[in-house]
Amino acid sequence: MQQTILLPSVVAASLLLLAACDAEDVTPQSSAASDFQKQLQTQLISAKPGDVITIPAGVHPINRGLSLNVSGVTLRGEGMDKSVLSFRGQIQGAEGLLVNASDFTIEDLAIEDTPGDGLKINEGENIVIRRVRTEWTNGPDETNGAYGIYPVQTRNVLLEECVAIAASDAGIYVGQSENVVVRNNRAEYNVAGIEIENTSNADVYGNTATNNTGGILVFNMPDLPVPGHSTRVFDNVVVGNNTDNFGAEGTPVASVPAGSGIVINSNDRVEIFDNEIADNDTANIIISSYYATGYQGTRELAADYDPYPETIYVYGNKLSGGGSSPDGLDLKALKVAKFGLTGSFPDVLWDGYVNPDKTTPDGALRPEFAICVDNGTAEVLNVDLGNGSKNIVVGDAQHQCQHEKLPAVVLPELL
Repeated sequence: MQQTILLPSVVAASLLLLAACDAEDVTPQSSAASDFQKQLQTQLISAKPGDVITIPAGVHPINRGLSLNVSGVTLRGEGMDKSVLSFRGQIQGAEGLLVNASDFTIEDLAIEDTPGDGLKINEGENIVIRRVRTEWTNGPDETNGAYGIYPVQTRNVLLEECVAIAASDAGIYVGQSENVVVRNNRAEYNVAGIEIENTSNADVYGNTATNNTGGILVFNMPDLPVPGHSTRVFDNVVVGNNTDNFGAEGTPVASVPAGSGIVINSNDRVEIFDNEIADNDTANIIISSYYATGYQGTRELAADYDPYPETIYVYGNKLSGGGSSPDGLDLKALKVAKFGLTGSFPDVLWDGYVNPDKTTPDGALRPEFAICVDNGTAEVLNVDLGNGSKNIVVGDAQHQCQHEKLPAVVLPELL
């Protein structure tokens, strides 16, 4: 039997007044805030399948991480700009809210200013994350938490109509997961706006990524239990992602150049189509291998890890601007040398690394592994990093090809 749990309205009212105070006035917590936090954590711990825990409107200071380990629970606020869990004074816990459960829904609330990740959902299935806002209200800063919305090792995930702002790694991140739909979200001022990593069968569509370092990333990293493949990125707006990279040194996203629109790294069977991609100063689309990240030589790659991007299909996108002011001295020098002071990189920038076991006698990728760009006048700049950039090529004919299109991701229980 479903049980709806309402937090006391008197607490919400008192916390609305508390929201007008300075951060210094919030610590130590008032008795009302402390009571709210204790009751919420108790409800999360004692929840039963079918429960709906309701967060009332107001700014609710939380100073310790929250956790849920019961499946079949819904956590619901009154709106992402009305029901706010503020972790600005958090003194304990690695995340704001950590969920280890399945059949879980969270919607219509905000999680702000966590020292670590905002919302982490681990090892669950049938997850709905809807109209959740994660934000670091001080803006882009290396000291912000790494991930805003962070489902990892999950299956059957719907993430929609959310907002993620100012994460020092990825605003919206789905990792090591299967069967994922990320749609109609907004990501701004993160290092990576939206990142799909080591995940199979993902549809990313209807999103807006702007003012990030990189707009939408599809990565496949080593030393993780599962590889990533089969992602469709379509019908998104990926414009003006030129924020300086503020990721922590040594993290994978720290190597993403500012001005990156859509980035594919070491991932296979990726489609990029029907997007509006514009004014990303390094390149509107970047396709690269693990060897372009700056991590080669720092670890020994597992034998089953594929560091090369293969079977990539770019078509039907609306591309404009971009490539006029690439990030990093090497890329700036290359741009000037090849295209002049007032010139720009082509829309697609490829590092040129290929697996020699998958090439034709002339060194091109075999058709089934090719990087195909069937996108009007869009050209590919092959930087040829694997050969020390000795043979830089623009618009190579090997990219004039097509692949069989991927099927849509179907989540019948969630859509």
